Amino acid sequence: MTRIHIRRGQSAGTISRYIYGSFSEHLGHCIYGGIFVGKDSSIPNVNGIRTDVVEAMKAIRMPVLRWPGGCFADEYHWRDGIGPQEKRRNMVNTNWGGVTEDNSFGTHEFMELCRQVGCEPYITGNVGSGTMQEMSEWVEYLNSDGDSTVVRERRANGRQDSWGVRFWGVGNESWGCGGIMRPEYYADVYRRYQNFCRQYGDHKLYKIACGSNGGDANWTDVVMKNAAFCMDGLSLHYYTIPGGWNNKNKAIVFTKEDYFETLAGAADIDRLVTMHSEIMDKYDPDKRVGMIVDEWGTWFEVEPGTNPGFLYQQNTMRDAMVAAVSLDIFNRHCDRVFMANIAQTVNVLQAIILTKDEQMVLTPTYYVFDLYKEHMDAKELGCEIEAGKLGTEKFSVPGVTASASEKDGFITVTLSNLDPDKADDVVISLPGAGGVTGRILQGKMDEFNDFGNAPLKTEAFSDFEIRGDEILVRMPACSVAELRVKI
Repeated sequence: MTRIHIRRGQSAGTISRYIYGSFSEHLGHCIYGGIFVGKDSSIPNVNGIRTDVVEAMKAIRMPVLRWPGGCFADEYHWRDGIGPQEKRRNMVNTNWGGVTEDNSFGTHEFMELCRQVGCEPYITGNVGSGTMQEMSEWVEYLNSDGDSTVVRERRANGRQDSWGVRFWGVGNESWGCGGIMRPEYYADVYRRYQNFCRQYGDHKLYKIACGSNGGDANWTDVVMKNAAFCMDGLSLHYYTIPGGWNNKNKAIVFTKEDYFETLAGAADIDRLVTMHSEIMDKYDPDKRVGMIVDEWGTWFEVEPGTNPGFLYQQNTMRDAMVAAVSLDIFNRHCDRVFMANIAQTVNVLQAIILTKDEQMVLTPTYYVFDLYKEHMDAKELGCEIEAGKLGTEKFSVPGVTASASEKDGFITVTLSNLDPDKADDVVISLPGAGGVTGRILQGKMDEFNDFGNAPLKTEAFSDFEIRGDEILVRMPACSVAELRVKI
């Protein structure tokens, strides 16, 4: 039996809606075929953007979408992706698969995607191979209504009014594919680039500096020390890679030890967020600078027969449990974590959506985001969990993970039974609970949704009862549930 104590008098603050963001890169079939099919496609679309994918993104209230990368961002020159399609410059995507990028999906198409979804755009500027002027003029192109050559160019391309893009990343993985920079050098580069990313009218920018690769504490310390005064956010990238880079797990064929190694790896981001937060606190004790976990998720071997540069992997209940573990950690650290963007939206890594020609399937990870969406902009509540340990001596995790939040007369509790074999009775201490409704996602640890066979989805859940100041929940093995408690 597990006990969860909800502490309504304890809170880390408001859970930012942006924690539930996503990431889309010009990589494999994330953009082309996954999101964008062109206006002439037989696949239902609006202005070239797949209708089914847009509707799925809207259904989970996707709040923000990061683009164009990723490593691709530091080779992307935005002017190649504007103007008449037939005049757009082609390039070879040397980062991902060596395929030809025709730039048919560019700035206007991305902004149209965000309009259809109703999410905010988060654009990563090219610092690795681009110029300061190039990024400065991209901001002007998107945000200015002045009488300049750049604005006239936008209007000639069909957009009269500025979009007012708020979120801007200054480079991507500048310690690696974005330039192999030292933190001292990057801090100076960041200061210079951000200085020329101007505010136009009321369009105030939220400027995001490139942060650490996982546990690189020195990078965080140096960049915060030298540039915290002129940044609004600092990124963090962390992937869960069971077996390591050279011996990655397969996505759908794995052992229970692999399962526990994966969940333990996902849970380790709690240690990293805590460590980087403490460093950030030295230079930003008021927590003005948000932590932006703009790449996170699982990374397995690609599916057999697919281009190894396309990073296409299936998505099982193991991935769903990783999502639940990760989102619970971000929620708990909402005093510092302002945004997170799962990698990636469609057909790449821990995708929430898979497509194949005209077909679309929603992954188990997608349904976790569906179960958690009521946490957006809600007051986080202290959630004390008394649970046993699962796994092996080397890789262990708590049997249950959970989040709780309060908004609009309801407390939302999301909880997960990480045990792949055994159900668990969970007692939630929550005085004053009125009516309760529930939904659940459950399945075997290696079960997944595929084209033509998608058994996993959220379903109504009622295997619980109120007993005075407690709610007894009977959680099936390998499951994620949402309880909506009227207060």
